[in-house]
Amino acid sequence: MGYGITRLNAKTTSENDATTTRTTGTSYLPVATVERAKEGNKFEKDKLAKDGTSAFTDVYEYAKAIREGKTEYDQIDGGDINMRLKWVGMLSRFKRTPGRFMMRLRVPNGIITSEQMRLYAKSVEPYGPELGVIDITTRQNIQLRGLTLEDGADLTLKLHAANQTSFQSALDNVRNMVGSPLAGIDDKEMVDTRPITNALNDLVSLNKETGERGNPVYGNLPRKFNIAVSGSRDDFAHTHINDIGLQPCANTETGEMGFNVVLGGYMSTKRVAEAVEMDMWIPATVDATICLCEAILRIFRDEGARKDRQKARLMWLVEEKGVETFKADVIKEMESYGREGIPTQFPAQKQSADAFQRRELLGVHAQPQKGKSRVGVHIPTGRLSVAEARQIAELADTYSGGEIRLTVEQNVILPNVDTAKVTALLAESAVNGDSRLRVNPDNIVGHMVSCTGAQFCPLAIIETKAPAERITKLLAERVETPKPLRIHWTGCPNSCGQAQAADIGIMGGPAKKLNEETGKMVAVPGCQIFVGGTIGEDGHLSLEPYKKGIPIEDEILVAELLEIIVDQFNGKLRH
Repeated sequence: MGYGITRLNAKTTSENDATTTRTTGTSYLPVATVERAKEGNKFEKDKLAKDGTSAFTDVYEYAKAIREGKTEYDQIDGGDINMRLKWVGMLSRFKRTPGRFMMRLRVPNGIITSEQMRLYAKSVEPYGPELGVIDITTRQNIQLRGLTLEDGADLTLKLHAANQTSFQSALDNVRNMVGSPLAGIDDKEMVDTRPITNALNDLVSLNKETGERGNPVYGNLPRKFNIAVSGSRDDFAHTHINDIGLQPCANTETGEMGFNVVLGGYMSTKRVAEAVEMDMWIPATVDATICLCEAILRIFRDEGARKDRQKARLMWLVEEKGVETFKADVIKEMESYGREGIPTQFPAQKQSADAFQRRELLGVHAQPQKGKSRVGVHIPTGRLSVAEARQIAELADTYSGGEIRLTVEQNVILPNVDTAKVTALLAESAVNGDSRLRVNPDNIVGHMVSCTGAQFCPLAIIETKAPAERITKLLAERVETPKPLRIHWTGCPNSCGQAQAADIGIMGGPAKKLNEETGKMVAVPGCQIFVGGTIGEDGHLSLEPYKKGIPIEDEILVAELLEIIVDQFNGKLRH
C-alpha cells in the first residue's frame, strides 16, 4: 500500500556519509533534530557518526571478510559490533558468551509456520544444547541464541526467503508488533488483528521505495518503540505497557468497530509507567491504524529526547507537551497526510460496563469454526531446545495445518485442530512423559514468565530461566491456588520479564545473608518482589516492591513466596 511517506532530506548529515545519496535513518530527520542529536547522548553521536541502517549491507561485508580470513571480530569497529548490527537484529552477547550473538526476529501477531520453526532449530543446532536455544519472548517473538556473525548474516537471507525478517528488531527501532493470539479463531473477537499487525510490520521494516527489508524512514528513533493491538476485551496484547496501545471498542453512535488509543506505557530502570488514555478513537481499519501510528512515530522521531536516554521514550514527550496538546499534534499530523475516510476527531468511546473475565489460552478450547479447537501448550519460561522446537513443528504439521501462534506469556497455541483429533494430540509424547511441554499444566507451573537472565544477557543481575522453572515446581508441590497465578521473573530493573504486570514479580537486585562462619552479613544474589499487577482490559502495574533484599536461594525464596501466595492469593498448602 502507498502510505505517502515523504523524505525530509535526500542525504544524511553524517560526516561519513556526506558524499553519498544512500538513504539513511538520519536522512529523514529535520535539521533541528540532527542538531539536538549532535549534543545528545553517546548513542545519538554514534548514530550520526555512522548510520544504524548501514548494517543492512555491512553485515554481509563483515561476514564475507571473516570467512575469507581478512578480518576478525576484534578488528571490526566496536560501534558496529555492539550497536549498529542491532539494526539487523544481531545483538552481541560477548560478556556472557564471547563471540556469540543473539538474533531477534520480527513475528507480527506472533504467527509462525512449522517450516520457520524448523529453520530456527536448524540454525542454532550447530552450537550445542547450552548455546543453541530458541526463546519465545514477552512480545510474541522469537530470539535465537549462540549465532556467529557470519552465520547470522546467512540466516537473514534464509529468513527473507521464508517471508520473515530480523531487520530493525532491536535498539532504537520499533519492536515486534503484538496482536491477539486468537485472531480469527475467537468467538468473542472484536477485531482481527492480523492484517493490522502485518501492515504495521511492513510500515516500519519494509522499504517501500525499493521493496527491500529495512526501512530507513524509522531507522533513527530516539529510543525503542512498542506497539500492541488488542483484538478483544481480554487484551491478550497487554496494551497498557506499550508506547501505542489500541483497545477495541465500538463507536456508540455508528456501531463501527474501532480502537480507543492509549499511549506511553513502558518499563525501564528509571521509571515504570502505565499507558495514559488519549480520549481518542479511530476506526479499526488498516488505513486508519497506519495513519495514526505513522503520525505518532513521526512526532516521536523528530521531537523525542535525544540527550537523556532514560527520558527518550514516548511517555516523556506526551507529558512534556500535555495529553491534550499531544493529541492535537497527532490529529494535525494525521490530517496533513490528506488521506480520505479517516476520521480523527472522535473522542474515546465508552467500554461496556458488563463484567468480563479474561480467558485462558492454555489447554483445549472450542473455536467458533465448527469442529475446530485451539490447543494451548505451555513452554516453561519460553525456552525451547532444538528437539522441542522440532516437536512443536511436527505437532503443527499433524494437527494445525502447520500454523503456530506465540503468546506474550511465552507459550504456543496450535489453532484449527480438528476436535476429533484432540485426543490423539493430547496423547503425543511431545506433551507427555518426560517432556517439559504440557497442554494442561497446573495453575502455578503453567503461568510462569521469565526474561533471558544472566546466562546470556549482559544486563541481568541474576539467572532467571533455570531458577524460575525449578522454584515454580517446588511451589506447585507445596501449594495450590484456585485460579492461575502469574509469577514473572526478570533479571534486572529493565523488567523484560514484566515483573510489575504479574500477580507476583521477582526482579533481580541486591541482597545480604548472614555468613554463619564469620557472623557477618555478606552480599548474595537476590531479588525484590512485586505483588498485585493485573492484565486484561483493566490492567494496572504494581509500581512499588512488596519486599526487597530477598536472597535467591530455593528454600528462602520458596518460603517467602508461599507466604504471599497463601495471604494474597487464597493459596492452600498441600501438606
